[in-house]
Amino acid sequence: MIVRVFEDKDSLSEAAAEQASAALRRAILDRGCARIIVATGTSQLDFLDALTNAKNIRLAESRMFHLDEYIGLPITHPASFRKYLLERLIHKVAITRYHLLDGDGDPDEVVRRVGEALQSAPVDIAFAGIGENGHLAFNDPPADFQTEEPYLVVTLDEACRRQQVGEAWFAIFRKFPTRPFPCQCAKSSRRKKLLPSFRICGRPKRLGAVSRGR
Repeated sequence: MIVRVFEDKDSLSEAAAEQASAALRRAILDRGCARIIVATGTSQLDFLDALTNAKNIRLAESRMFHLDEYIGLPITHPASFRKYLLERLIHKVAITRYHLLDGDGDPDEVVRRVGEALQSAPVDIAFAGIGENGHLAFNDPPADFQTEEPYLVVTLDEACRRQQVGEAWFAIFRKFPTRPFPCQCAKSSRRKKLLPSFRICGRPKRLGAVSRGR
């Protein structure tokens, strides 16, 4: 794992978007399409803005997969990750091939349908953030790194839930949904590249462990 440190969120986002753009251009040039997994949340706002404004990249030729979503949360809720991706990426660059996790649907069916599509071919790059508790895609520590399933239904820990409330995605802690289905992006369909981008505030102890991990 290569760790780069930047002075501010703008330079971090620009550098991450440049690296992502290069990987996407290579995939589109080789096969005419790039398969990507996309994260959401506060850590990805500036990155996605930089990526969607990057030059010489045809994001519309991507096939996009959803990293994680809350179970039981309607798409109209401000914290819905489907709403987030539709507004900040899919509609912005006219992506037509995308696989969203339907938080209103039957969890087992959603996991099966999107998981089969994800595993049908290698993923070129996954965009992700790292939570304050060290989680990747709502896989709160200690996560299951042995599973071969592309998505799992999990229960969020208190630290994760408090981070989301602290970032104003939810107004009241007790009304926070506790069960999402996150992607197991460490093993997702022979993923070629993982690009986490995050601010270090609130994460110093956990970051060291993550950076030295597998």
